[in-house]
Amino acid sequence: MSDLNAFIAGLPKAELHVHHVGSASPRIVAELAARHPDSSVPHDPEALREFFTFTDFAHFIEVYLSVVDLLRDAEDVRLLTYEIARDLARQQVRYAELTVTPFSSTSRGIPAEAFLEAIEDARTAAEKELGVVLRWTFDIPGEAGLPAAEETTRIATGLGCDGLISFGLGGPEIGVPRPQFKPYFDRAIAAGLRSVPHAGETTGPGTIWDALTSLRAERIGHGTSATQDPRLLEHLAEQQIPLEVCPTSNIATRAVADLDEHPVREMVEAGVLVTVNSDDPPMFSTDLNTEYAIAARLLSLDAAGIAELARNAVRASFMDEAGKRGLSGEIDAYLTDWGRQS
Repeated sequence: MSDLNAFIAGLPKAELHVHHVGSASPRIVAELAARHPDSSVPHDPEALREFFTFTDFAHFIEVYLSVVDLLRDAEDVRLLTYEIARDLARQQVRYAELTVTPFSSTSRGIPAEAFLEAIEDARTAAEKELGVVLRWTFDIPGEAGLPAAEETTRIATGLGCDGLISFGLGGPEIGVPRPQFKPYFDRAIAAGLRSVPHAGETTGPGTIWDALTSLRAERIGHGTSATQDPRLLEHLAEQQIPLEVCPTSNIATRAVADLDEHPVREMVEAGVLVTVNSDDPPMFSTDLNTEYAIAARLLSLDAAGIAELARNAVRASFMDEAGKRGLSGEIDAYLTDWGRQS
């Protein structure tokens, strides 16, 4: 496995399901907490590890929102965004679709225009200085209801943001039915954005069906419960609708009891296009390389199989065709070089 870990560490990658605030490393969270001492978030990185131990999904949301409260101005937003890109670059991530929740910041007093300027400034700097291409998914925080949906849609469709490519829905699933968000997804899709809601993580396959039918989902965030419905698995496989799988996250939020019980093998065996992602990596004490290593174990993959997982992310991404060819070619070349050295 040590050889495979080394292979993964150098493998060029794309990541499709990783959250903006959820990617705040302990170092950055501690720095932000020190700048805002009225926050309940610990300043000490050691204490942060205990703080980021979740009892269930509801507790995770509570902790997540306490970190959101640390983003008080545009400079906080810019700092966080650029540092996320730096962490991605260290893992050989060439392209990432970062899930951003503008409402969480605008509802706390950061003007939407200033928020967008901050993430865009970080995006252009990251591409120039770090070689990481960032694109945005603006998502509705489901727990905040329809006012949040309206504001997120207004920002996504009315203000202009060069890096924005897709529209999502996150937060709790229980008690937050997907069909109520249909009008907002319809507006976002009409404006040219792609549909990528979370569904079926902490609820059953009916939520995934709702995301597909009401929200016209092109990819599904998590989709853990898809394996409970053979007809749904067959539909996902036939239509090649990708699932954004995040193994460690599913354990941390208690969506899955144990890694060895994770349904990813069943998904793959059914022919579903599976991508591997880190979700909220520092909060779950993981990163994308770790998630690839976990997937390699669960799926019994060798280097070629791991490279194919990386190609899945490229295929499922919203990169243009030239970008997809370029990154796929880089993955192929890396695998070939690895084989020569082995």
